[in-house]
This record gives sequence, structure tokens and C-alpha cells, in this order.
Amino acid sequence: MQNIIFFGNSLTAGYQLRGSEAFPSLIQQRIDSLHLPYKAINYGVSGETTAGGRQRIVSVLARQPVDVFVLELGANDGLRGIPVRETTQNLQHIIDQVHLKYPKARIVLVGLEFPFDLSILGGGYGRYGAEFKALFRTLADKNNLAFVPFLLQGVMGIRELNLPDGVHPNAQGQKILANNVWAVLQTVLTEKAAQ
Repeated sequence: MQNIIFFGNSLTAGYQLRGSEAFPSLIQQRIDSLHLPYKAINYGVSGETTAGGRQRIVSVLARQPVDVFVLELGANDGLRGIPVRETTQNLQHIIDQVHLKYPKARIVLVGLEFPFDLSILGGGYGRYGAEFKALFRTLADKNNLAFVPFLLQGVMGIRELNLPDGVHPNAQGQKILANNVWAVLQTVLTEKAAQ
């Protein structure tokens, strides 16, 4: 049995939902139905920033072997307006730590975008939103990682797929998140199983 670590924030944790409704659990159901030898482990922490993930990564990597690592962090950085350079450095540090401890592990980077057009706020907000979106693909390309372009594709801004806060997906929304991640993860698992 190989381990898939889902390392993220409230989107991974399944904020205000049952654990079984969060997308890592939904992905485990697909893995089981296909009889693939993987166990999905959810290390999502609500409110987590990339700086928090950077502090937490070593202890998480020490808990069990890692075969596939799904990195979903950055949304809270964006909401706080943390400089893109800082977010990028933190994510790179996490990627480096995974490679250092588990050189054969495959990493899947999950991309995010802003939920609204920041350029309407004037100033440098539009540029920040564009740079924030771009940092994920840049990191994926630089590190040769599998890449989910936009986790919230098909969910963001759709009221019936989100909790009343309008930010966190509900159980139906999490099913779409699972589809978005699975579209990329499935190939990674198939390739890894063939090695």
C-alpha cells in the first residue's frame, strides 16, 4: 500500500463538512473502486498559509512514507495579500523538503486563482491577482510537477456549490474538486503503479 498525502488548507480539510465529504476521501473511494494500492491521508488544516505549511512539513513527512504528495496551499496567502515572492518561496521549500526525504515521491501541485477580478479595486491589485495565479504554473514547470491548473474550477462563484460564506465548497462542490484533482492524479497513480 502506497500513501498519498494531501497537504493543504480548509479546501483540502473539507471545512465544516464530514471528513468523508472532503475531496481526499472522495478520491479514496475512486481508488478503492479501481482496486489501486493507495491510501489517501488528509493533512488539510483550515486557515493554513504557506508559511504555516512550511513550519508543519517536516513533522508530517516524518509520520509515514510518502509516495504521492498533493500540495494545495496558497489561498490564505492570497486573501491576506502576502507577497507572491514569499508564497513562492514557501511552496518551493515544501517541495524541496518532500524531494529531500522522499526522492522517488511524485508531487502534484494544485493551482488557485482569485475569486474575483482584483483590477476593479485599482492600484496594483490586478497585477497581484495575475502574479498569484501564475506562480503555481511557474513552480510546476520549474520542478517538473504534475499540475492541477485550478482547484475551484466549476465551483467558485456558484452559490449552490458553496457554503453560505460563499468561499468554501459544500459537499456537492467537494465532488467537483475531487474531479478536478482526479483528472491529473489518476495519471500520476497509473504511472507510479507501472514503475
